[in-house]
Amino acid sequence: MSHPSTEPSPSPERAFGAVLRELRRARGLSQERLALEAGYDRSYVGELERGEKSPSLRTIFRLARAIGVSPSALLAAVEARLPPPAGGPGA
Repeated sequence: MSHPSTEPSPSPERAFGAVLRELRRARGLSQERLALEAGYDRSYVGELERGEKSPSLRTIFRLARAIGVSPSALLAAVEARLPPPAGGPGA
């Protein structure tokens, strides 16, 4: 019998970082190149990917553009990694 995972669910920042890293790598971009394209320092992109920083709305839009995805697709991928909100759909 399998047991539910006892690992805590990722924070939104960690989920965002994981998605950002996967999309960046899938497009063959280095952190440095993504940072340059989006107008940020490479160290900031690293902090985002590690979930150490929370991106602003402007940052989400700039990173999405630099990676070549829509901001909504980027956030949908992040949302898919998080547990559903309490109270079910639409909560």
